[in-house]
Amino acid sequence: MSVAGDTISSVGRSRIFGPVEQWPAQDLIAFSSQFDPALVVEAYRAGVFPMPLHDSGFREMGWWSPMRRGVITPDGFRVTRSMRQAAKHYTTSVDRAFDQVIARCADPGRPYGWIDDMIVSVYTRLHRAGVVHSVETWDADGRLVGGLYGVSVGGLFAGESMFHDRVLGRDASKVAFMALMDVLDDEWAPSRVIDTQWVTPHLTSLGAVEIERGEYMALLDEILDIPAPAWPGA
Repeated sequence: MSVAGDTISSVGRSRIFGPVEQWPAQDLIAFSSQFDPALVVEAYRAGVFPMPLHDSGFREMGWWSPMRRGVITPDGFRVTRSMRQAAKHYTTSVDRAFDQVIARCADPGRPYGWIDDMIVSVYTRLHRAGVVHSVETWDADGRLVGGLYGVSVGGLFAGESMFHDRVLGRDASKVAFMALMDVLDDEWAPSRVIDTQWVTPHLTSLGAVEIERGEYMALLDEILDIPAPAWPGA
């Protein structure tokens, strides 16, 4: 694994990618040929997440820590009246159809798709290990019309991707997000954080805000020691 041309050694929770002060002042901080479940978990604990470098022509995995990180806190989550109305038309579940959710998120026909076979394989293994979770939204006919998946480490939930069926479930991803917040709503809820990586208009509508990388890293030091939520079926 390399950062700015230097070799990195793994030295504990926050050292696998080297000292934060030495990271480049850009979102992409490292790349590697190595990619496995253990490395992915340690990356999240270090404030880093993987995303393939398809567009740049590299076959290596890119490791990212945005200069401006998107986050949502439970008290900042916005539930509109239209979302509550939409929720009445769906049912939700947790970890019932992970394989289907990640497959829909990885649909190569989606704009700006980045989820490749390596991502699907490793995150599926992490799901089987109880680290990665999915939330599903179903319509009245039992069809999967929306969902999301992400990584749960301590008080952090790192959202990876979400989808909705444009014909059958326009607000289905937002309903899945509401169900996720219900899972995170426990005695530790005020201290939990959802990492959205970057901020999009869709995520802004849900309450996502940007914070500086340094602020995110300081926050991470606090929330990793918080117990993970009680995921249904875990």
